[in-house]
Amino acid sequence: MALLKIARMGTPVLAGVAKPVADPTAPEIVRLVEDMRETLADSGGVGLAAPQVHVPLRLVIFHVPSSRTGEGEGAIPETVLINPVITPLSAGRPEGEGEAGADEMAEDWEGCLSLPGLTGRVPRHTHIRYDGVDLTGAPISREAKGFHARVVQHECDHLDGILYPMRMTDMAEFGFVEEMRKALASGGREG
Repeated sequence: MALLKIARMGTPVLAGVAKPVADPTAPEIVRLVEDMRETLADSGGVGLAAPQVHVPLRLVIFHVPSSRTGEGEGAIPETVLINPVITPLSAGRPEGEGEAGADEMAEDWEGCLSLPGLTGRVPRHTHIRYDGVDLTGAPISREAKGFHARVVQHECDHLDGILYPMRMTDMAEFGFVEEMRKALASGGREG
């Protein structure tokens, strides 16, 4: 295993659309995931996309600590998600009523390993389903809400060349973490 170099904003691999993984079980994919796991653990982050480590493939890894999940939910264990597809859902939508409310969004603060030291308020869908496969090629299909949904959307954006500032609606809510904390503490910005 090896620590991989994390691409920073401005690196061309972060601006491109990643290619599908042809064989999730291939030894080079297994090796990539092991290196991504080590890199993510070293960084202290909660998610990492292959383009962030200079590999333009549709593969992300993430986990959600119990301190960031909703009431009654446990931690989301590390997940390897290959060739993901995200579908926005409506919280509490009755069966058979289509995608009504699928545009329900919430803003919250995000950071990114590719934009070290920066943060911004980003609107995201509050309830999604994600589908893909794992390292064995077995299908994964899960619903996610709250921070879990936010993490998956953030990481999957990397697969389409999207960094979180591109999703922001108010660039006044983008800046260095320590400066934004000072502003929030002094009442200068919403929290």
